[in-house]
Order: sequence, then C-alpha cells, then structure tokens
Amino acid sequence: MPETDEMLDATTALIPPLLTALDALSYAGRHMHPPNIKVVVGAIESYQQPLEFGLEVFTNVPWPEDLADFAAHAKSSATLALKAFAGFTTAAQDPDPAMGAYRAMGLSTKAIEAAYPLSYMLPPVSRYFLEPSHRDNQPLLEALGKSDVQMPNVGVMHADNASQERGGFSVYVPEYYAGEEVPLVVALHGGSGHGRQFLWSWLRAARTHNCIVISPTSADRTWSLMNPEQDSDRLAELVAYACENWQIDETKILLAGMSDGGTFSYVSGLTEDSPFTHLAPCAASFHPMLLEVVDEQRIQELPVYLTHGALDWMFSVEVARTAQNALTIAGARVVYRELADLSHTYPLEESAEILRWLKGEGPVHE
Repeated sequence: MPETDEMLDATTALIPPLLTALDALSYAGRHMHPPNIKVVVGAIESYQQPLEFGLEVFTNVPWPEDLADFAAHAKSSATLALKAFAGFTTAAQDPDPAMGAYRAMGLSTKAIEAAYPLSYMLPPVSRYFLEPSHRDNQPLLEALGKSDVQMPNVGVMHADNASQERGGFSVYVPEYYAGEEVPLVVALHGGSGHGRQFLWSWLRAARTHNCIVISPTSADRTWSLMNPEQDSDRLAELVAYACENWQIDETKILLAGMSDGGTFSYVSGLTEDSPFTHLAPCAASFHPMLLEVVDEQRIQELPVYLTHGALDWMFSVEVARTAQNALTIAGARVVYRELADLSHTYPLEESAEILRWLKGEGPVHE
C-alpha cells in the first residue's frame, strides 16, 4: 500500500540518523572538557543535518492512530537531540562553555530517554540499547524479543521522580528478567543532577548484563555529605525495597556514584552498617581522614572500583591517586581506572566494565 511505503520510507529517513546522532551526542558528552568544546562540537556537527532532514520527512507523514505513540517518541527524541546539538554549538561560542555544555548533555540524555520506547517496536533500536560488543548476541536478542514489556516490575519505572521533583527514584529492570537472582546497582548522580537522567548512564550495561539499577534523586541539590545518615537511610530503604520486589544477589550490591554521588558512595558506603558489598566512585572527592573513622573490619577486602579522569578540572586526579593509595593500605581491594581523555564527566563505557567486575567476570583492569 502507498501509505505503508510512505511510513517505511519516513522511518528509514529518521531512525538511522537519529541513532547515529545520539551516539555523536554521547561522544560529545563523554569527551566534554571545557578547553576542548570547540573541537568536540566540530567532531559532531556533521550529524545534525541528516537528523534535521529525517525529522522533516518523518513529520510530513500522516501517522495512523495505532502508530501515534511510535511517531510521538521518534519525533520527541529527534527534537530533543537537535536542541542538544544547538546547545553544544552555543556553548562552543561562550567564553565560559562548561555550563552550556552540561545543559546540552542533559538534553541529550532526555533524547535517549524519549527514544527508549522505540526499542520495543524496532529491532535496530533495541540493539542500540545494548553494549556494542553484544549487539549480535543471539540468545540475548531472542530473550529481548520474547519479553513482555507489559509485565509489571520490568523496564524503566519512576517513583515521584519527574524532572522537577526531588527525593524520588528511578528503576531499570531488564525486560527479560524472570525471577532469577541478579546484582543490584544503586547509582548516585552528581551535584545538582537528577536520578532520572543518571539512570541512562547505566541502562545499556544493565540491559546487556542482566542487572537491576536504582537511581535515586537527592532530596536537596546534592547528597547529604554533612549529615550522611539522612541519605544513607534512604539508600538502605531502597536496597530493602529491591530485595522485596526482585530476587537480588545479596553478595553483589553495588553503590556507585559520579562526582558528589561518588563522594557520598565513600561517606555512606564505608559505614559499618552499609548494605553495600561493592563501591564504585567516579570523579569523586576524597580525604584520607575519612578512613580514620571507618571500622577496620568494614574496609578489609572491600571491593572498590575507582574511576577518575586525568583531565578532571573539578577534583584533581591527585585526589583519586590518594584515595587509591589510602584505601589499598587500609585493606580494600582496589581496581583503579585513570582515564587519560576523561574530564569531569561520566564514562559510559565504564559501566559495563564495572558490572563485569561486580559479577566476577574477568579480566578486570588492574
């Protein structure tokens, strides 16, 4: 039918450049370093025009009611991605580009969130939301293809965690989850960040490696570093909530975090009564005095996966080197990842490595 051909052509015009554009924007976010913004923008700008063209073609098609959700998600994702491109371009022209670039990164994450429901409808989008090394993994693709996205307690879920709300949380449970024991990750956003967005730093890895992720949002603009019990109690409640609703492998409960979230993973995760078996701070602040009040038994053999960028402009990489040394001397089992090209952003590719480490699937970086 002509209408069907028109819709297929429109889908082909938009979806491939959309996925390519989302990858380009992720590249920009991963390599965002204030002195290098113009170079990063120059590397991604060629992906904007094909997306604009694809969106124009897609928008001009009269989509039937039964495909209204599909069309709405595709257009929303593309529109947000184009706003992210514009945000990066504006940031590159600003004498102080960092804040504009971080805002563009937020729009990019919203574009990814808007695209995710398309994974239930289009196999290429489903493969996009897997780690690149697993996009031809037939058993995994078959499991995803057979999964019932209408089942309760699987997929992406939010509890009082709209973008304007604080104190709620977002959850991702792989759609093919069938009641088996799986690891749990509690992932903490950075200062002024939001759990709804930080969830997407972990979703692709969790979807690939069958882990549950809970990404809470701090009640205030950042985590209660000066009154750690406030947020530590909430985190313990979330772990208990996960154990009540899914089968959690209680030997593999990870507290991970970026920037202030990474710092709080030290502050909260090193307490004697912490429910977490593993810690993974990234781009975090650290002071050796923290270890003076830590129970010696708690830190002995504690697995810690420490990631930091050599270009970090907020917390010098020397902070991470100090943390590695102090934690190792105190008895922790530390995997230290110092990334030469990383600034003060979260390295998405590291999430899968952290999950492999958490699950004991070597080799891990030393």
